[in-house]
Amino acid sequence: MVNPEIPSWRKTVQSEIVAVTVYADRALVTRRGVVDLTGIEQELVITPVPLTLETESVRVSGTGTVGVRLMGVSSDRIYATEPVGERVAHLTKQIQQLEAEKRHLQAQVDALALQSSFIAGLGEKTEEPFSHSLSRKNLSLSETLDFLNFLGSQYSEYVIASGECKTQQQELDKQLQALYTSLQKIQTPHPKENLSLVVAVEVAGEGEFELELSYIVNRASWTPLYDLRFSTTSDIVHLSYLAEITQSTGEDWIGANLTLSTAKPGLGTLPPKLEPWYIDTPLPQRVRQRFATQPPLLPSIAEPPASAARADWEEQDEVAEDSLISAETVTAEVSKEGSVVTFKLKLNSGGNIPSDGTPHKVTIFNDDYPCSFDYVAMPRLVSFAYLQANVKNSPHGATLLPGKANIFRDNIFVGTTELENIAPGQEFKLKLGIDESLKIERDLVDRLVDKKLIGNQRRITYSYRLIITNLLDKEVNLKLTEQLPVSRNEQIKVRLSRSSPQIQLGEMGILQWLLTLPAQERREIYYQFNVEYPPDLMVVGLDI
Repeated sequence: MVNPEIPSWRKTVQSEIVAVTVYADRALVTRRGVVDLTGIEQELVITPVPLTLETESVRVSGTGTVGVRLMGVSSDRIYATEPVGERVAHLTKQIQQLEAEKRHLQAQVDALALQSSFIAGLGEKTEEPFSHSLSRKNLSLSETLDFLNFLGSQYSEYVIASGECKTQQQELDKQLQALYTSLQKIQTPHPKENLSLVVAVEVAGEGEFELELSYIVNRASWTPLYDLRFSTTSDIVHLSYLAEITQSTGEDWIGANLTLSTAKPGLGTLPPKLEPWYIDTPLPQRVRQRFATQPPLLPSIAEPPASAARADWEEQDEVAEDSLISAETVTAEVSKEGSVVTFKLKLNSGGNIPSDGTPHKVTIFNDDYPCSFDYVAMPRLVSFAYLQANVKNSPHGATLLPGKANIFRDNIFVGTTELENIAPGQEFKLKLGIDESLKIERDLVDRLVDKKLIGNQRRITYSYRLIITNLLDKEVNLKLTEQLPVSRNEQIKVRLSRSSPQIQLGEMGILQWLLTLPAQERREIYYQFNVEYPPDLMVVGLDI
């Protein structure tokens, strides 16, 4: 079917995406296009735009050398068949190549079958002459075995090679079937559905006009991701703040100025409205009123100011004078208004995000955080010490959003952790995983059951020894936590009878030592506790 000619009063504007602001669950897209007007236009058409567009979010503006009045915006659904010529040609070429490989393999199979038949026939024909020669002692036994081994090895070789060729043929058949299926699928026409935006205008005369429009699209999001790098010889944690952007909006963001925002436009601008909370008796003729709230309202998207639309995205490159130049990581411009933080990426640093649904990572910023390191250990559960860094976010720094962090120690990946929301100036701890530089040994050195009852009570005494060795060449701080059983029965008593260094028993049976271990030093901790209970009482949980 031939499309009718576009009337002269309707003109299509060729536009491109120039800026995208990505939120946690959607994105604000800005398009711009220039059109030459003759003065008779009544509608400007922007097509195609994706179905994920929220039509009520569309806003238009523009400037030009001619007066233009923007009357309103509407949307139309359009259907178009995708061009398939190039894809058909590519698939056809692949099929032809695989068919040629398959014919080549079949020729090898036929040749191997002929060789196998020859060897089998040779064996049959030489069977009787060999028997006579052996009986007359014209051939030695070793000569006979050599010949038989030759026949057997050749036959086996041909059979194995033929099997390998047939396996390759089966694999080629699978690939060909997949290609034929793809070819059939794209040759069957499937109309592609999109939207077009129609802007009603009144034009004062001839001239050039630059149209700018913005709209919200769904199926777009970004999440924070961090790389934490530290060294055993430095009290610095290097943090790389990354953004993982995913979008399947239906249009590619190529060469666009990209901004990431922590704002939440989807939550609406108005608080929900409380409806009456009814209670009643369960009479058959009455129907219980269900709770109801107003659905979230999409906030009004203001027209982007011309100054913001034409923001300067300059990038300054510093070139070292040395023969080897280190690669530069392009970071973002960070700004904050209230609780909303935005990260404006510099031009070409992250503006190419195709609509493929796969994560794309861009760097927001890098920074070094002075920190102090210490260790925590719970030997009753794990015989290792865990390293942690005590860090303070800069009072003038950016908010660190909750997200996953990859940990690298001396450029070696050691694991992942989770960061919580960290405000500027806030102190926080980074869990950096197991550090085998502290060696911890824990032994039950004594378990003594008193032979005589004391005050009509049976008493069991447990004694533990812990040995901590600092293998590092520097002093370290360690918080070591042990645990005593906690009685849930008033007839069972648990008492800490001895500890070295001396320590007070905390809540829920917790013992906690704060230790400073000099370099290459060894420290011993000892504690003892008693459990007392009536002899006729069965106690569970003491298998420690």
